Amino acid sequence: MKKILSVLMLSLLPGLAMAAGEHGAHQGHNMASMQQDMHGIGLPGKSAEVNRTIEVTMDDNMRFSPDKIQVNAGETVRLFIKNAGKMAHELVIGNLESLQAHAEMMRQMPDMKHAEPNMISLKAGQKGGLIWKFDQAGTVDFACLIPGHMEAGMKGSVHVM
Repeated sequence: MKKILSVLMLSLLPGLAMAAGEHGAHQGHNMASMQQDMHGIGLPGKSAEVNRTIEVTMDDNMRFSPDKIQVNAGETVRLFIKNAGKMAHELVIGNLESLQAHAEMMRQMPDMKHAEPNMISLKAGQKGGLIWKFDQAGTVDFACLIPGHMEAGMKGSVHVM
């Protein structure tokens, strides 16, 4: 009987692992999908290559200040971010389509935790930094993806010249 149970349990393990993997994929992003999402928006920068620092404030009026930033293609920027509000906020860099898709995922799973190089989450009163290299000319968007925040207007753009 023990042998049959052991064989049965071992035969179920691959299915359980696959189910856990599929569930885990909905909780965040894997590196391949993250790299695909970052195409055209830049890449994580290195502190030794920072050209300048730009201060960005987030607040409970659901706004970033400034909400429009201008950088040069190839420039590595340190975004020094302050949450001046009384609730948590985040700044996520991406293209508008991927930000909207991620915001929808956050609405479906509001307790989802994520830590990716293109984002920072800050509790009330916290400060932090994000280093990003804007490698191509165009427009790169950013938003707070906490449910309801982007929809209330908490978004901005970086014009890369």
